Amino acid sequence: MGRIRVLVVDDHRIFAESLAAALAAEPDVDVSAAGSGPAAQRCLDRAAVDNRRYDVLLVDADLGGGPHPPVLAAVPPLPIGSGARLLEPRDPVLDGLALVERVRAEHAGTRTVVLAERDDPVRAARALQAGASGWVAKDCSLSRLLSVVRGVLRDETHLPPALLTGVLRELTAARRNRTESERLVESLTPREQEVLRCMVAGLGRKAVAERLFLSPHTVRTHMQNVLGKLGVHSTLAAVALARRAGVGPVELVPSAGDVVERRGQLS
Repeated sequence: MGRIRVLVVDDHRIFAESLAAALAAEPDVDVSAAGSGPAAQRCLDRAAVDNRRYDVLLVDADLGGGPHPPVLAAVPPLPIGSGARLLEPRDPVLDGLALVERVRAEHAGTRTVVLAERDDPVRAARALQAGASGWVAKDCSLSRLLSVVRGVLRDETHLPPALLTGVLRELTAARRNRTESERLVESLTPREQEVLRCMVAGLGRKAVAERLFLSPHTVRTHMQNVLGKLGVHSTLAAVALARRAGVGPVELVPSAGDVVERRGQLS
């Protein structure tokens, strides 16, 4: 298999350093550590530019928040060793699942494994949906973690046995909810679907009106129709349902006309 490049992503320094040092002691593992989601993103981007992508990310399930995790069993709190480095967390929050989704979208060859304090079938199912290849307890043994790392590189999916039933139940329910959500979105007119995509992008009524060349009153009517047809009572609920149905945000890149107009205003 050759050498395995691993990136540990955890905002608790002691845990990140301890785990990175332990992994760096393995003869076939090169390891770095990042202290935040954005720091991990920069590390991934640099590695891609250098054609030295990471094989596996070990991502804290509570990245960006949550209580201090336990130190991995059999991993002493050593200073970070050669072959491992820690990127300081000096960035806005990018949580664990958001990072997993971004890795799937932008670094398709990299596998992710979520490290969690406790078994949680709901969050584990969401991690798998986001693109993770495994969910592992933070207090597992080092040998177990290495087995998972090597396993996901063989396209295996790893879950604790106690989670299997709960995760399957959650995935089945999510599939059922997605089907119903898709049916509701399909009931919208093309214009209402366009308005919904604007809502997913976080645009307010005025911004939607300007983008679609409609009056604010007309946009309000469309938004009310969207909520009614989706059977929800708020924009937040409509956006959540749209995302379950796979509806993405409208593209927010300005048009050439917008750029010309802004330049004219500045000149």
